[in-house]
Amino acid sequence: MKKIIIGLALGVSITIFSCGENKKAETVENKAPENKLANNPDYHRGTELFYKNDCGTCHADKVKLSGPSYAEIAAKYNADTAMIETLAGRIIKGGKGVWGEVPMTAHPNLSKEDAIALVKYIYLLKE
Repeated sequence: MKKIIIGLALGVSITIFSCGENKKAETVENKAPENKLANNPDYHRGTELFYKNDCGTCHADKVKLSGPSYAEIAAKYNADTAMIETLAGRIIKGGKGVWGEVPMTAHPNLSKEDAIALVKYIYLLKE
């Protein structure tokens, strides 16, 4: 009986170990492309904020989901200081009507600094 219990425990342990999540694969460093963005701190901070918040629910880098892709946003707006501030405000306050009828969820708990970091990240994805 002891051999069966030890065998089951060992089997479960091996299964858990081999099927566990690979946390290293989820780090920002491993998501950075092999190009100019790999060493860009704005890219890394934006990626971190993207995954920390609910951005991926509606947005993707190059594909339109319920909201526009980040590439579409970057292509539509100039990357000047005033527009960065405007877009950061939209991230915090939310909005409706700019990209259609689907409203953008407000993110009132996001700091202005973090919202600006997200906007800078979006501009880095411009094609």
